Amino acid sequence: MLGDLHTEAFEDFFHDLMCLRHPDFIDVRTHGNIGDQGADGLGLHSGKLYACYAPYTFSASAVRVKFKSDLEKALEKRLGQFGTFVFVHNDLRGMHPEVASMLVDARAAHPGLEFEVMGRRGLWRELMRLRRDDVEHVLGCEIPIEEQVYGIGMEDLAPLLASLKEHRGTADPLMSLAAVSELKLDFNNLRDDVREELLRGMRHTHLVDEYYAGVLDPFEHDDVAAGFRAQYALARQDSPDPDDVLWDLQQYIQGNKLHHPRELRAGMVVLAHFFERCDIFDAPPPGWSPNGMPTGRP
Repeated sequence: MLGDLHTEAFEDFFHDLMCLRHPDFIDVRTHGNIGDQGADGLGLHSGKLYACYAPYTFSASAVRVKFKSDLEKALEKRLGQFGTFVFVHNDLRGMHPEVASMLVDARAAHPGLEFEVMGRRGLWRELMRLRRDDVEHVLGCEIPIEEQVYGIGMEDLAPLLASLKEHRGTADPLMSLAAVSELKLDFNNLRDDVREELLRGMRHTHLVDEYYAGVLDPFEHDDVAAGFRAQYALARQDSPDPDDVLWDLQQYIQGNKLHHPRELRAGMVVLAHFFERCDIFDAPPPGWSPNGMPTGRP
């Protein structure tokens, strides 16, 4: 559906979605000769300004002109009203390399501003936080209920999982793991088989780093990490049991279909990566230890 929404239709979809998701969101419409002053939406509390780009046909030169125009108008007309510029697009293929470079250059040219991207993954995350009736309102259709549920992150992570399955060799079983990871496992009460699975996954998380180091889109890793943080927050709301939370995150990646053990192990490597980065599960406070004695770490 997202790929069928362009120009005003995409903006209408985006406004409906964000107004339902965020009470502080202002859906800015073009008005007379003043236009929209560089914003398609504003978050009153978040300090975010949203600029949409959803043409029928993508053009790198056209998006550069649109981006530059929106940013310049926002800085001129809305200075002090926002601290983060969010580029919203409908390209199902992901971000074009030239657009990624443009955003990196803008961030360097405006160190006082934050820059974010919201594409299909970000829009999907927002949509999934709504009630079913609100989702049906935004999409304009009834949502069919199917017996089988698939992982919403599987499509986005498929290339990474394929890479992990291909390159994941036998790690040194005696290699050292960061002490903070062990403490974090204790702090979150992750024990027994679950703990061992995460520890095995940690021996291969360097492959995740290597994969994202070779991705052209510099925002992709942050985008995926944000998805994990959002899903973790939802899982924690449903159950305080860490085993249940980890199971929910596994289904977020791979769904509830039966998978080959290699795929399950690859998924656990991904979870271990975001566990080490503290995108999922809580980090222990400074000096915490499982026996109550100070660790001596800052």
